[in-house]
Amino acid sequence: MSFDTGNTGFMLLATSLVMLMTPGLAFFYGGLVSKKGVLTIMMQSFVSLGITTVLWFTVGYSLCFSGDVFGIIGNLDMAFLSGVSMMDVLSPNNNIPLIVFISYQMMFAVITPALITGAFAERVRFKAYVLFQILWLLLVYFPFTHMVWGGGLLASWGVLDFAGGIVVHATAGMAALASVFFVGKRVERVTEPHSIPLIALGTALLWFGWYGFNAGSELRVDGVTALAFLNTDVAASFAAVVWLAIDWKKMGKPKFVGMLTGAVAGLATITPAAGYVSTSTAALIGCIASVVCYLAIGLKNRFGWDDALDVWGVHGMGGITGVILLGIFASTKVNPAGADGLLQGNVHFFLIETAAVVIAAAYAFVISYGMLTLIDKITPVRVDASEQLTGIDAALHGETAYLM
Repeated sequence: MSFDTGNTGFMLLATSLVMLMTPGLAFFYGGLVSKKGVLTIMMQSFVSLGITTVLWFTVGYSLCFSGDVFGIIGNLDMAFLSGVSMMDVLSPNNNIPLIVFISYQMMFAVITPALITGAFAERVRFKAYVLFQILWLLLVYFPFTHMVWGGGLLASWGVLDFAGGIVVHATAGMAALASVFFVGKRVERVTEPHSIPLIALGTALLWFGWYGFNAGSELRVDGVTALAFLNTDVAASFAAVVWLAIDWKKMGKPKFVGMLTGAVAGLATITPAAGYVSTSTAALIGCIASVVCYLAIGLKNRFGWDDALDVWGVHGMGGITGVILLGIFASTKVNPAGADGLLQGNVHFFLIETAAVVIAAAYAFVISYGMLTLIDKITPVRVDASEQLTGIDAALHGETAYLM
Protein backbone atom coordinates (compact mmCIF):
# COMPACT_ATOMS: atom_id res chain seq x y z
CA MET A 1 0.00 0.00 0.00
CA SER A 2 1.33 3.44 -0.91
CA PHE A 3 1.42 6.19 1.67
CA ASP A 4 -0.84 9.23 1.62
CA THR A 5 1.84 11.88 1.25
CA GLY A 6 -0.43 14.75 2.29
CA ASN A 7 -1.47 13.10 5.56
CA THR A 8 2.10 11.95 6.15
CA GLY A 9 3.48 15.44 5.69
CA PHE A 10 0.87 16.89 8.03
CA MET A 11 1.61 14.30 10.73
CA LEU A 12 5.36 14.98 10.51
CA LEU A 13 4.57 18.66 11.06
CA ALA A 14 2.22 17.84 13.96
CA THR A 15 4.92 15.65 15.52
CA SER A 16 7.40 18.52 15.28
CA LEU A 17 4.90 20.90 16.90
CA VAL A 18 4.32 18.55 19.84
CA MET A 19 8.09 18.18 20.27
CA LEU A 20 8.35 21.99 20.44
CA MET A 21 5.96 22.02 23.40
CA THR A 22 8.58 20.49 25.72
CA PRO A 23 11.11 23.33 25.24
CA GLY A 24 8.11 25.68 25.43
CA LEU A 25 7.20 24.18 28.80
CA ALA A 26 10.81 24.66 29.91
CA PHE A 27 10.63 28.39 29.15
CA PHE A 28 7.16 28.68 30.72
CA TYR A 29 8.27 27.03 33.95
CA GLY A 30 11.67 28.72 33.84
CA GLY A 31 10.10 32.16 33.92
CA LEU A 32 7.81 31.27 36.82
CA VAL A 33 10.50 30.08 39.26
CA SER A 34 13.16 32.13 41.08
CA LYS A 35 16.45 33.08 39.45
CA LYS A 36 18.21 30.41 41.51
CA GLY A 37 16.14 27.55 40.08
CA VAL A 38 15.74 28.38 36.39
CA LEU A 39 18.23 25.88 34.98
CA THR A 40 17.05 22.98 37.11
CA ILE A 41 13.40 23.29 36.09
CA MET A 42 14.37 23.75 32.43
CA MET A 43 16.73 20.79 32.54
CA GLN A 44 13.96 18.59 33.95
CA SER A 45 11.93 19.31 30.82
CA PHE A 46 14.77 18.92 28.35
CA VAL A 47 16.07 15.70 29.89
CA SER A 48 12.71 14.09 29.15
CA LEU A 49 13.47 14.43 25.45
CA GLY A 50 16.36 12.05 26.00
CA ILE A 51 15.20 9.67 28.70
CA THR A 52 11.65 9.22 27.40
CA THR A 53 12.87 8.64 23.85
CA VAL A 54 15.20 5.87 25.04
CA LEU A 55 12.41 4.29 27.08
CA TRP A 56 9.90 4.64 24.24
CA PHE A 57 12.23 2.95 21.77
CA THR A 58 13.14 0.10 24.11
CA VAL A 59 9.77 -0.81 25.66
CA GLY A 60 7.38 2.14 25.72
CA TYR A 61 5.77 1.91 22.31
CA SER A 62 5.34 -1.83 22.64
CA LEU A 63 3.77 -1.57 26.10
CA CYS A 64 1.30 1.02 24.80
CA PHE A 65 0.36 -0.32 21.37
CA SER A 66 1.40 -3.97 21.03
CA GLY A 67 -0.83 -6.78 22.28
CA ASP A 68 -2.92 -6.65 25.42
CA VAL A 69 -2.45 -8.00 28.95
CA PHE A 70 -5.71 -7.95 30.97
CA GLY A 71 -6.71 -4.74 29.20
CA ILE A 72 -4.17 -2.81 31.31
CA ILE A 73 -0.91 -2.86 29.37
CA GLY A 74 0.55 -4.14 26.13
CA ASN A 75 3.30 -6.72 25.72
CA LEU A 76 6.95 -6.61 24.65
CA ASP A 77 6.51 -8.09 21.16
CA MET A 78 7.58 -4.79 19.60
CA ALA A 79 10.32 -3.91 22.10
CA PHE A 80 13.18 -2.03 20.41
CA LEU A 81 10.63 -1.52 17.60
CA SER A 82 11.08 -5.16 16.62
CA GLY A 83 9.38 -5.99 13.35
CA VAL A 84 8.75 -2.36 12.42
CA SER A 85 9.57 -1.52 8.82
CA MET A 86 9.67 1.91 7.25
CA MET A 87 7.11 0.62 4.73
CA ASP A 88 4.53 -0.41 7.37
CA VAL A 89 1.30 1.55 7.37
CA LEU A 90 -0.52 2.56 10.55
CA SER A 91 -3.76 0.80 9.60
CA PRO A 92 -5.83 -0.14 6.54
CA ASN A 93 -7.92 2.99 7.16
CA ASN A 94 -5.00 5.33 7.78
CA ASN A 95 -2.13 4.91 5.37
CA ILE A 96 0.51 7.04 7.03
CA PRO A 97 3.79 5.30 7.91
CA LEU A 98 3.67 3.46 11.22
CA ILE A 99 6.97 5.08 12.18
CA VAL A 100 5.32 8.51 11.95
CA PHE A 101 2.65 7.40 14.43
CA ILE A 102 5.39 5.99 16.69
CA SER A 103 7.19 9.33 16.59
CA TYR A 104 4.02 11.33 17.19
CA GLN A 105 3.00 9.30 20.23
CA MET A 106 6.56 9.51 21.55
CA MET A 107 6.30 13.30 21.76
CA PHE A 108 3.20 12.95 23.95
CA ALA A 109 5.16 10.64 26.24
CA VAL A 110 8.01 13.17 26.38
CA ILE A 111 6.01 16.14 27.62
CA THR A 112 3.68 14.40 30.08
CA PRO A 113 6.15 13.68 32.93
CA ALA A 114 7.75 17.08 32.33
CA LEU A 115 4.42 18.71 33.23
CA ILE A 116 4.70 17.31 36.77
CA THR A 117 7.98 19.10 37.52
CA GLY A 118 6.36 22.49 38.01
CA ALA A 119 4.69 21.26 41.18
CA PHE A 120 7.89 20.39 43.06
CA ALA A 121 10.06 23.15 41.60
CA GLU A 122 13.28 23.88 43.54
CA ARG A 123 12.86 20.96 45.96
CA VAL A 124 13.71 17.67 44.23
CA ARG A 125 17.13 16.14 43.52
CA PHE A 126 17.95 15.36 39.93
CA LYS A 127 18.76 11.68 40.53
CA ALA A 128 15.43 11.20 42.29
CA TYR A 129 13.60 12.98 39.47
CA VAL A 130 15.17 10.74 36.82
CA LEU A 131 14.11 7.63 38.74
CA PHE A 132 10.64 9.08 39.23
CA GLN A 133 10.26 9.89 35.54
CA ILE A 134 11.22 6.37 34.45
CA LEU A 135 8.95 4.65 36.98
CA TRP A 136 6.09 7.05 36.31
CA LEU A 137 6.15 6.38 32.59
CA LEU A 138 6.24 2.62 33.17
CA LEU A 139 3.57 2.47 35.87
CA VAL A 140 1.22 5.35 35.02
CA TYR A 141 1.61 6.81 31.54
CA PHE A 142 2.13 3.63 29.53
CA PRO A 143 -0.81 1.75 31.13
CA PHE A 144 -3.26 4.61 30.59
CA THR A 145 -2.06 5.19 27.05
CA HIS A 146 -2.76 1.53 26.35
CA MET A 147 -6.11 1.54 28.15
CA VAL A 148 -7.40 4.61 26.30
CA TRP A 149 -5.59 4.73 22.94
CA GLY A 150 -4.14 1.24 22.60
CA GLY A 151 -7.38 -0.73 22.60
CA GLY A 152 -7.29 -1.59 26.30
CA LEU A 153 -9.86 -1.64 29.08
CA LEU A 154 -11.12 1.95 28.96
CA ALA A 155 -11.34 1.88 25.17
CA SER A 156 -13.52 -1.24 25.46
CA TRP A 157 -15.85 0.74 27.76
CA GLY A 158 -16.28 3.34 25.02
CA VAL A 159 -14.17 6.00 26.72
CA LEU A 160 -13.04 8.81 24.41
CA ASP A 161 -10.11 11.17 24.93
CA PHE A 162 -9.29 13.07 21.77
CA ALA A 163 -5.80 14.29 22.68
CA GLY A 164 -5.00 13.56 26.32
CA GLY A 165 -7.34 14.92 28.98
CA ILE A 166 -7.14 11.58 30.79
CA VAL A 167 -3.88 10.19 29.48
CA VAL A 168 -1.84 13.39 29.85
CA HIS A 169 -3.37 16.13 31.97
CA ALA A 170 -5.41 14.30 34.61
CA THR A 171 -2.63 11.82 35.35
CA ALA A 172 0.15 14.43 35.39
CA GLY A 173 -1.91 16.88 37.44
CA MET A 174 -2.74 14.37 40.14
CA ALA A 175 0.85 13.09 40.20
CA ALA A 176 1.85 16.70 40.74
CA LEU A 177 -0.46 17.00 43.74
CA ALA A 178 0.93 13.78 45.21
CA SER A 179 4.47 15.10 44.83
CA VAL A 180 3.51 18.35 46.59
CA PHE A 181 2.21 16.40 49.57
CA PHE A 182 5.32 14.21 49.65
CA VAL A 183 8.10 16.80 49.32
CA GLY A 184 6.43 19.51 51.38
CA LYS A 185 6.93 23.25 51.15
CA ARG A 186 9.90 25.23 49.91
CA VAL A 187 12.15 26.75 52.56
CA GLU A 188 12.11 30.09 50.75
CA ARG A 189 8.80 30.46 48.97
CA VAL A 190 9.00 32.82 46.00
CA THR A 191 5.57 34.03 44.92
CA GLU A 192 6.58 36.33 42.06
CA PRO A 193 7.94 34.98 38.75
CA HIS A 194 11.48 36.06 37.97
CA SER A 195 10.91 36.61 34.22
CA ILE A 196 7.51 37.31 32.72
CA PRO A 197 8.97 37.54 29.18
CA LEU A 198 10.16 33.92 29.54
CA ILE A 199 6.64 32.91 30.61
CA ALA A 200 5.22 34.69 27.55
CA LEU A 201 7.71 32.95 25.25
CA GLY A 202 6.87 29.59 26.80
CA THR A 203 3.14 30.20 26.46
CA ALA A 204 3.56 31.15 22.82
CA LEU A 205 5.48 27.95 22.08
CA LEU A 206 2.98 25.83 24.00
CA TRP A 207 0.01 27.45 22.25
CA PHE A 208 1.64 27.01 18.86
CA GLY A 209 2.61 23.41 19.59
CA TRP A 210 -0.88 22.63 20.89
CA TYR A 211 -2.24 22.79 17.34
CA GLY A 212 -0.14 19.71 16.61
CA PHE A 213 -1.17 18.18 19.92
CA ASN A 214 -4.91 18.49 19.24
CA ALA A 215 -5.38 18.75 15.48
CA GLY A 216 -2.73 16.07 14.90
CA SER A 217 -4.67 13.63 17.08
CA GLU A 218 -7.06 13.03 14.17
CA LEU A 219 -4.03 11.38 12.49
CA ARG A 220 -5.10 12.65 9.07
CA VAL A 221 -6.27 15.84 7.39
CA ASP A 222 -10.05 16.18 7.26
CA GLY A 223 -12.84 18.32 8.65
CA VAL A 224 -12.32 17.07 12.21
CA THR A 225 -8.65 18.09 11.98
CA ALA A 226 -9.67 21.63 11.09
CA LEU A 227 -12.33 21.64 13.80
CA ALA A 228 -9.85 20.53 16.47
CA PHE A 229 -7.42 23.22 15.30
CA LEU A 230 -10.05 25.96 15.55
CA ASN A 231 -11.48 24.68 18.84
CA THR A 232 -8.00 24.72 20.36
CA ASP A 233 -7.49 28.39 19.58
CA VAL A 234 -11.02 29.44 20.52
CA ALA A 235 -10.94 27.71 23.91
CA ALA A 236 -7.51 29.14 24.74
CA SER A 237 -8.53 32.65 23.71
CA PHE A 238 -11.80 32.67 25.66
CA ALA A 239 -10.04 31.24 28.69
CA ALA A 240 -7.31 33.88 28.52
CA VAL A 241 -9.83 36.72 28.31
CA VAL A 242 -12.00 35.36 31.14
CA TRP A 243 -8.96 34.87 33.40
CA LEU A 244 -7.78 38.38 32.57
CA ALA A 245 -11.21 39.76 33.50
CA ILE A 246 -11.33 37.82 36.79
CA ASP A 247 -7.85 38.99 37.75
CA TRP A 248 -8.63 42.57 36.74
CA LYS A 249 -11.73 42.66 38.90
CA LYS A 250 -10.08 40.94 41.87
CA MET A 251 -6.67 42.66 41.77
CA GLY A 252 -7.72 46.00 40.35
CA LYS A 253 -5.21 45.65 37.51
CA PRO A 254 -5.00 43.46 34.38
CA LYS A 255 -2.29 40.85 34.97
CA PHE A 256 -0.22 39.47 32.07
CA VAL A 257 0.77 36.29 33.92
CA GLY A 258 -2.89 35.67 34.72
CA MET A 259 -3.85 35.99 31.08
CA LEU A 260 -1.09 33.57 30.05
CA THR A 261 -2.09 31.08 32.75
CA GLY A 262 -5.69 31.29 31.58
CA ALA A 263 -4.66 30.46 28.03
CA VAL A 264 -2.83 27.32 29.19
CA ALA A 265 -5.85 26.33 31.31
CA GLY A 266 -8.07 26.64 28.25
CA LEU A 267 -5.67 24.57 26.16
CA ALA A 268 -5.53 21.80 28.76
CA THR A 269 -9.31 21.73 29.20
CA ILE A 270 -10.25 21.59 25.52
CA THR A 271 -7.72 18.81 24.81
CA PRO A 272 -9.97 15.76 25.45
CA ALA A 273 -12.92 17.31 23.59
CA ALA A 274 -11.24 19.19 20.72
CA GLY A 275 -12.49 16.92 17.93
CA TYR A 276 -15.83 15.97 19.45
CA VAL A 277 -17.58 19.30 20.17
CA SER A 278 -18.71 22.34 18.19
CA THR A 279 -16.74 25.58 18.18
CA SER A 280 -19.41 27.40 20.20
CA THR A 281 -19.06 24.65 22.80
CA ALA A 282 -15.28 25.09 22.72
CA ALA A 283 -15.78 28.76 23.59
CA LEU A 284 -17.96 27.77 26.55
CA ILE A 285 -15.39 25.17 27.65
CA GLY A 286 -12.71 27.87 27.58
CA CYS A 287 -14.81 30.08 29.86
CA ILE A 288 -15.53 27.22 32.26
CA ALA A 289 -11.85 26.27 32.25
CA SER A 290 -10.78 29.67 33.54
CA VAL A 291 -13.37 29.71 36.33
CA VAL A 292 -12.66 26.15 37.50
CA CYS A 293 -8.87 26.43 37.35
CA TYR A 294 -8.88 29.88 38.98
CA LEU A 295 -10.99 28.53 41.85
CA ALA A 296 -8.74 25.45 42.12
CA ILE A 297 -5.67 27.64 42.55
CA GLY A 298 -7.52 29.68 45.16
CA LEU A 299 -8.35 26.47 47.00
CA LYS A 300 -4.72 25.37 46.85
CA ASN A 301 -3.60 28.70 48.29
CA ARG A 302 -6.17 28.50 51.08
CA PHE A 303 -4.92 25.06 52.09
CA GLY A 304 -1.28 26.12 51.80
CA TRP A 305 -0.28 23.45 49.28
CA ASP A 306 3.05 24.44 47.70
CA ASP A 307 2.25 23.49 44.10
CA ALA A 308 4.81 25.99 42.92
CA LEU A 309 3.60 26.43 39.34
CA ASP A 310 -0.03 25.37 39.75
CA VAL A 311 0.25 22.11 37.84
CA TRP A 312 -2.66 20.55 39.73
CA GLY A 313 -4.86 23.63 39.41
CA VAL A 314 -4.25 24.20 35.70
CA HIS A 315 -3.40 20.83 34.13
CA GLY A 316 -4.98 18.45 36.64
CA MET A 317 -8.27 20.26 37.15
CA GLY A 318 -8.27 21.42 33.53
CA GLY A 319 -7.91 17.87 32.23
CA ILE A 320 -10.51 16.46 34.63
CA THR A 321 -12.96 19.26 33.81
CA GLY A 322 -12.43 18.79 30.08
CA VAL A 323 -13.20 15.08 30.23
CA ILE A 324 -16.38 15.66 32.23
CA LEU A 325 -17.45 18.42 29.82
CA LEU A 326 -16.79 16.05 26.92
CA GLY A 327 -19.22 13.65 28.58
CA ILE A 328 -21.80 16.44 28.64
CA PHE A 329 -21.31 18.17 25.26
CA ALA A 330 -20.05 15.51 22.82
CA SER A 331 -22.16 15.16 19.69
CA THR A 332 -22.09 12.76 16.75
CA LYS A 333 -23.50 15.64 14.68
CA VAL A 334 -20.07 17.22 15.07
CA ASN A 335 -18.03 14.03 14.71
CA PRO A 336 -19.82 10.81 13.70
CA ALA A 337 -16.83 8.82 14.98
CA GLY A 338 -17.36 10.26 18.46
CA ALA A 339 -20.33 9.84 20.77
CA ASP A 340 -23.38 11.70 22.03
CA GLY A 341 -23.04 13.21 25.47
CA LEU A 342 -25.42 13.94 28.32
CA LEU A 343 -27.11 16.83 26.54
CA GLN A 344 -27.91 14.47 23.67
CA GLY A 345 -29.53 12.06 26.12
CA ASN A 346 -26.58 9.67 26.49
CA VAL A 347 -26.22 9.30 30.26
CA HIS A 348 -24.05 6.20 29.86
CA PHE A 349 -21.31 8.08 27.98
CA PHE A 350 -21.25 10.82 30.60
CA LEU A 351 -20.92 8.27 33.38
CA ILE A 352 -18.09 6.30 31.74
CA GLU A 353 -16.14 9.48 30.96
CA THR A 354 -16.52 10.65 34.54
CA ALA A 355 -15.63 7.22 35.95
CA ALA A 356 -12.57 6.94 33.69
CA VAL A 357 -11.11 10.30 34.69
CA VAL A 358 -11.78 9.68 38.40
CA ILE A 359 -10.06 6.28 38.17
CA ALA A 360 -7.09 7.78 36.32
CA ALA A 361 -6.78 10.66 38.80
CA ALA A 362 -6.95 8.42 41.87
CA TYR A 363 -4.55 5.85 40.43
CA ALA A 364 -1.99 8.48 39.37
CA PHE A 365 -2.12 10.12 42.82
CA VAL A 366 -1.66 6.90 44.80
CA ILE A 367 1.00 5.34 42.57
CA SER A 368 2.96 8.60 42.32
CA TYR A 369 3.03 9.04 46.08
CA GLY A 370 4.07 5.41 46.49
CA MET A 371 6.86 5.80 43.93
CA LEU A 372 8.29 8.84 45.70
CA THR A 373 8.20 6.96 49.01
CA LEU A 374 10.13 4.08 47.43
CA ILE A 375 12.64 6.33 45.67
CA ASP A 376 13.31 8.20 48.92
CA LYS A 377 14.54 4.91 50.42
CA ILE A 378 17.01 4.56 47.55
CA THR A 379 18.17 8.15 47.25
CA PRO A 380 16.96 11.33 49.00
CA VAL A 381 14.18 13.04 47.08
CA ARG A 382 14.08 16.42 48.78
CA VAL A 383 16.85 19.00 48.49
CA ASP A 384 18.36 20.13 51.81
CA ALA A 385 17.28 23.47 53.27
CA SER A 386 20.80 24.90 52.92
CA GLU A 387 20.91 23.89 49.24
CA GLN A 388 17.54 25.52 48.64
CA LEU A 389 18.77 28.76 50.18
CA THR A 390 22.01 28.67 48.19
CA GLY A 391 20.07 27.93 45.02
CA ILE A 392 19.28 24.55 43.54
CA ASP A 393 21.01 25.37 40.24
CA ALA A 394 24.38 26.06 41.86
CA ALA A 395 24.03 23.37 44.55
CA LEU A 396 23.03 20.48 42.27
CA HIS A 397 24.41 21.38 38.86
CA GLY A 398 27.19 23.89 39.47
CA GLU A 399 25.63 26.27 36.97
CA THR A 400 23.60 29.48 37.20
CA ALA A 401 21.33 31.13 34.68
CA TYR A 402 22.53 34.68 35.37
CA LEU A 403 25.69 36.39 36.49
CA MET A 404 25.24 37.47 40.09
